Amino acid sequence: MLNLVRLRASEINGCAYCIDMHWKDLRSSGETEQRLYGLDAWEESPYYTDRERAALAWTEAVTNLKDGRVPDEAYEKVRTVFTEKELADLTLGIAAINAWNRMNIAARTVPGTYKVQTRELKQGA
Repeated sequence: MLNLVRLRASEINGCAYCIDMHWKDLRSSGETEQRLYGLDAWEESPYYTDRERAALAWTEAVTNLKDGRVPDEAYEKVRTVFTEKELADLTLGIAAINAWNRMNIAARTVPGTYKVQTRELKQGA
């Protein structure tokens, strides 16, 4: 779910490098193209669980701060499906990708160059 959140925040922020990276990582991990294509319209798409919907709504609220704060409605909704620790971890993940988006945009990182990292199992592991 964290890569889905990262992709959504990157879409909102317009970070082409991060969109490319998270799309590739999600596809590599088995995510369907249908869910990825529908992510920009997740509220109208039936492909996401209630937990994912809450995480995506929280992602949008934290990424698009309105009047310098996150709406109470968004907070109340996300608290129904995430524990306090899970919400803290999710919020930290959202803050981190927003920072990475800004750094990649500022550095003019070229999209399309990211390669998915594959892990090879060590012998005897």
